[in-house]
Amino acid sequence: MSDKTNPPEVEDLIRYDILAQEALRTVVKKVLQEVSRTGLPGDHHFYITFDTQYSGVRMSSRMRDKYPEEMTIVVQHQFWDLEATDHGFSIGLSFDNVPEALSIPFAAVRGFFDPSVQFGLQFEAVDEDADATSPEDNDDEGNALPSPPKRERLTDASGDSGDSGDSGDGGESEDSAEETSADVVSLDAFRKK
Repeated sequence: MSDKTNPPEVEDLIRYDILAQEALRTVVKKVLQEVSRTGLPGDHHFYITFDTQYSGVRMSSRMRDKYPEEMTIVVQHQFWDLEATDHGFSIGLSFDNVPEALSIPFAAVRGFFDPSVQFGLQFEAVDEDADATSPEDNDDEGNALPSPPKRERLTDASGDSGDSGDSGDGGESEDSAEETSADVVSLDAFRKK
């Protein structure tokens, strides 16, 4: 009689999850680099959610106090000085009619959504201290145990997460006022269940 137990879980030494996440972040980087050169084409516009606590995020103390953990910005009508490098982007936006400059590493981005074409990407939180594990995070032989990934949810196109004030677009567009749904690509889609 055979034992019908699940096979043991194999450790992913290649770390496909990290490679896939890096590849998907490259999509965001390439899109923002192109928009910084040529402007927004057609009806394209973006909702970008990011971790305000991530190392390297630069924003005013006023904005950090208002959004201590996460923030969603809208790149649509009123933005300026958009620059995208290999590691992050900077942008000028207006919040409650006050101009603000933001600098955001791509690793801090949690979600990217273009409601004009119903395209979205959702990223897992990057653990900045991935190499630093406590003894409780190790198995009996001292090997690091995999920790469950932190999940962040991309806000819907209406921006109803309460995160972004006027989000730099000078008011809600018709697109953002409508309830939308999209197939948001998550790293789970690439994982074997």
